[in-house]
Amino acid sequence: MSSMEERMELGVAAAPGSSSSGLGVGPVGGALDAGPGSAGLAGIQEESGVRRDGSGSEADPDAPPKKRVRQQEGEAGKLEERLYSVLCCTVCLDLPKASVYQCTNGHLMCAGCFIHLLADARLKEEQATCPNCRCEISKSLCCRNLAVEKAVSELPSECSYCLKQFPRSSLDRHQTEECQDRVTQCKYKRIGCPWQGPFHELSAHEAECSHPSKTGMELMGILDEMDQSHRRELQLYNSIFSLLCFEKIGFTEVQFRPYRTDDFITRLYYETPRFTVLNQTWVLKARINDSERNPNLSCKRTLSFQLILKSKVNSALECSFLLLKGPYDDVKIKPVIQHHVFSNDTNETEYALLPINDSVECNKLLAAKNINLRLFIFQIQK
Repeated sequence: MSSMEERMELGVAAAPGSSSSGLGVGPVGGALDAGPGSAGLAGIQEESGVRRDGSGSEADPDAPPKKRVRQQEGEAGKLEERLYSVLCCTVCLDLPKASVYQCTNGHLMCAGCFIHLLADARLKEEQATCPNCRCEISKSLCCRNLAVEKAVSELPSECSYCLKQFPRSSLDRHQTEECQDRVTQCKYKRIGCPWQGPFHELSAHEAECSHPSKTGMELMGILDEMDQSHRRELQLYNSIFSLLCFEKIGFTEVQFRPYRTDDFITRLYYETPRFTVLNQTWVLKARINDSERNPNLSCKRTLSFQLILKSKVNSALECSFLLLKGPYDDVKIKPVIQHHVFSNDTNETEYALLPINDSVECNKLLAAKNINLRLFIFQIQK
């Protein structure tokens, strides 16, 4: 082979831009460096079935890619369900609907359970404790957790009518105004129509309701029954207005304080300090469930009270009186007028039920340190 042919063969073997040694290191090094050549090398490696991980070692070609895969809802559970277990009340294990209280260690209690724990402790003459960590709880030791209240209000909750999910902050408005499946009454209920049904069926029912076509005699009987309840309310308010016209009227703020009887099994009762109204000295007493032996075991709780005249009188003193809630309490009390003729022999009234709505209101009173009410006494002149 001639020297010219040998030089031509060497020129083909050596790539352009190679080093003067003619060994072809430049093209190979360029393929290993970052650049267009690296893609070609990666393609060759992939075609050959060889993959490399970040450490440089060969990876299994059948292995899934090392990418964070989102867990399925069935495995991890929905976020809302996990938050329910975190934000729920430690007593009833349900999400709070109103205020949220926490003990000194941060355990959460809804307002209803918190008040119930304090009321039970008052009845048992014990110190109320957190059911989770057993630390002492009271209205002064516990505080509201506003962050949890706001978080709970944004969590979705199921509508009790259409079973759709809505934020708790807007659920009440949806159930009372917007839901097409909410329970409604016929507009002719004032003339005795008893129909109740979903809102989307209301128009069809009212178009076919038979009550507008009833005779006058039938409607009069229905309206008479409805008027009886209105007459009782009107009579009560007329009686109150009449009492306000009396010459001698007195009122005062009374504070019921808890005490214990001297029996072997002590019972809780309440009594006020002596106070003066209408130039007479009085005392109020109250008891729970008519001095039931274990009122803490009963779900239904009531408070009854009696008014006692401590002064000596020369003649009978006829009075009407009623108890109302104090100026800073949120307990709901219906006005009921009591009547009694006081004398030296009959200086105590019979126990009368405090007209509160239900046991929840009673627990609010029992959970408080003291019960603050307002007493009105009207002296009847003969």
